Amino acid sequence: MKMPFRLSGHKIDKLDRIIRSSSAATIVVHTHPDGDALGSGIALRHWLEENRGVKARLIIPDTLPRTLDFLLEGEPYTDAGNDPERAAEALRECDLLLVLDMNAFSRAEALQGALEKCPAREKVLIDHHLNPDEGAFTLAFSRTAISSTSEFLYWILRKLEGGYEGLPKKSLLALMTGMTTDTNNFGNSVYPSTLRMAAELLEAGVDRDYVLSRLYQDYSETRIRAFAALLGEGLTIHPGGVACIVATMEFQEKYPLRQGETEGLVNIPLGIGAVNLSLFLKQEEDHFRVSIRSKRGWSANDMARRYFNGGGHEQAAGGKLFFPGDIDSPEHVYGYLATTAARFMQKDK
Repeated sequence: MKMPFRLSGHKIDKLDRIIRSSSAATIVVHTHPDGDALGSGIALRHWLEENRGVKARLIIPDTLPRTLDFLLEGEPYTDAGNDPERAAEALRECDLLLVLDMNAFSRAEALQGALEKCPAREKVLIDHHLNPDEGAFTLAFSRTAISSTSEFLYWILRKLEGGYEGLPKKSLLALMTGMTTDTNNFGNSVYPSTLRMAAELLEAGVDRDYVLSRLYQDYSETRIRAFAALLGEGLTIHPGGVACIVATMEFQEKYPLRQGETEGLVNIPLGIGAVNLSLFLKQEEDHFRVSIRSKRGWSANDMARRYFNGGGHEQAAGGKLFFPGDIDSPEHVYGYLATTAARFMQKDK
């Protein structure tokens, strides 16, 4: 089948040469890894080892959501948060560094310095976010008009193999998982190429029902009760249609959730007709981590960039709100959100 979009033959050939001349690869994804980061990372590791004979290690910066545990069954990987020495060793010893699902080393947060100092001869980026730091890499594949890094990687690997038939089974399963999570199960960021990818993965035998059951039907009881509490008493809808949910430290002590278990919460208020943007803020040590989603015509990226030290896609973005700094203390978050919502919805640019 013809490729759904143009992939530079020069870049593909260069990537092929880089991989064939490498003996040890290290793959790194962004902090707080989601399904797209983990899916693309696992898929690439399997392909490198099984199809190219390259020893490959996968580093994740910190803990994963429990719903992604099924992808890690039998998988070797390094959690840099729990084993920083092993992660540093993998970065020192590789001759090929592959960075997935982040536009710059800074998105790996605590690993940023080690990535910048990594002595690897070749550094390759594969990503779908805005403003990639291409100067930090030997070769950069960056495309925003695509559902996910998992989808982008699928078409790259397919091009290298001349079809999907030769791709490892675990790679295909991981790529289906990554694409499914980043599109919110085909709820957003879907392109014709996304549906073609899904069709080919189904033809290749990927069990999508299994993926869906592990992603969306294996939650903890605490997660469901926490969502009910946040949506019941914790949801505020400001004039103009900005929905805000805040998970304070006090709330998190009452409802102890694992990393990633709040995934998907920010999308729910968009089901309300009058809501145009949805924000979810989770308090951490010295900041709130902010997730933003929007309906068409309202820019989540613009709001994240202007008010939350972040950015992302037009309808899905994120950032941070620091205290002290942006606000004096955590208690001031509610006033800041009310003011920010009013300014943004008035198009006060």
